[in-house]
Order: sequence, then C-alpha cells, then structure tokens
Amino acid sequence: MSDDRGREEQLAYSELMAKMLDEEGRRKKAAKIVAVVQHALGVESLSGLTAVDVGCSAGFIADELALAGATTSGVDIDEPGLEKARARFGDRVDFRLARGEDLPFEDDSVDVAVLNHIYEHVVDPEAVVADIHRVLRPGGVLYLGIGHRWQVIEPHHRLPFLSWLPQRAADRYMRLTRKGDQYYEHYYTPAGLRRLFAAFDVWDYTLPVLADPGAFSADDNVPAWAAKVPEKALAAALPAVPTYVWAAFKGAARPGGPALRVAPRHVG
Repeated sequence: MSDDRGREEQLAYSELMAKMLDEEGRRKKAAKIVAVVQHALGVESLSGLTAVDVGCSAGFIADELALAGATTSGVDIDEPGLEKARARFGDRVDFRLARGEDLPFEDDSVDVAVLNHIYEHVVDPEAVVADIHRVLRPGGVLYLGIGHRWQVIEPHHRLPFLSWLPQRAADRYMRLTRKGDQYYEHYYTPAGLRRLFAAFDVWDYTLPVLADPGAFSADDNVPAWAAKVPEKALAAALPAVPTYVWAAFKGAARPGGPALRVAPRHVG
C-alpha cells in the first residue's frame, strides 16, 4: 500500500500549515493524547517513561509529554519547526532532525510513541510504522490520531469528499477551488488502516473519547451532549467520525486504566 506517486517530502510543513503554530490548539490536542496514553498504560503520570513524538514540528505536543513526566524526544524533518521548538522547549525536550522511517533510537527503547495526524503526510507510511514498532519496547504504546479516506470534509483544505477522489481528480478539484496545484495528503480506508497497524495490538478509544470528552480533554471539539448519547448510537455513528483515536500496543495487551462508561474496543 505504499504511495507510488513520487511525492517529495514536506520539509517545512509548519510554514505551510499555520495551525501547527497554534499553541492553544496543539496543547489541547496534547492533553487528549496524554489522557489516552495514561489510561491505556494504567498510569497516573508519565514519570519514568521515555516518549517520542514522531512528526513533532514546532514541539507543543512533545513539550506536554515532557510536562507530564516523560523523558521526551521530538523527531521531524521540518527544520523551521524544529528551530522554533528548540528555542522554546529545548531545555525539556530533545529535538532531532530525523525521518520517521529511520528513528535515532535503539530497539525496544521507547515506552510511548505518538503519531498524531502524520501518516497521510509521509512518503512511506509502512516504513515509518515499522520503525516505530522497532523502537517501542514490548508493552509500549503508540498513540494514533488518524484520519481515513471516507471523511466527509478533508481537514487540511476544508473541501468535501476531497480524500475520496483519485489523484488526478483531487488535483483538479484543488485547482478549481484555488486551494493549490496538487493534493498532497494520502489517506487509507479504515480497512487499510487496520492493515497498516497490523503488527500492533490495537484498541480503539474513539468512542470512549466521544462518550466522556471531559475525561479525555476533548471538550474543545466534542459537544457536551455527546456524553448523553447511548453507546449503541455512538457506535452506529463511528463510520462518520473523521478521526479515529487508537492506542496500539507492541505485543498483546489490554488497556490498564479504570472502567469507562464506554470501554475501548479491540481492533486486533
């Protein structure tokens, strides 16, 4: 399933996408990531753990992992973003210029990895996922914030059904709407995502986050009324959810946190 369109790497993504520098928004996303990771591992903080944010850009998520107690590294090919990150958070986070498919860490050396809305941007997602699996220790967890092909509104360009289209049609759509000359991102179907992360033991936290947005610091983009929706109704709406939240363990595992109104679902 590797992308064969000859895409070039996005070497300065933070300069192309302003929301990467939105500190309030990025820290809110980071709070959700930390909450999901802590529940998955069954810990109250990340103290004593080693974490890496793959695709860290300007470093806000990596900084929040460090503030939660983890010894944290941030990895990216976005040099302008890394420069900003080092200037702000270099005393707490080890930022490194490196590709996701060639992570500068030893085998089985990382407790927590984060891949948040990154796979659609990289040239070889399979290689990135394989290298994250390599560096995670057995029992370690990979946090995944992942969009899928059938999302109705494409999140980068805010165009309906853009990610559904074949490449040439998507490029034409971008030009007609004056959003750019080419549609760069490449999303997988839900089935393709399961194959992409098949080496992991994956638990789906999407419904728990929707059912209790306050507990997972997701009340910025999940309406309060969602907490009152029955689990069956939430589950029926899952195909329409544009972003999945998964916790992917290296090796067979179960979430270790307390019982939730809606439990994480085992993906496989």
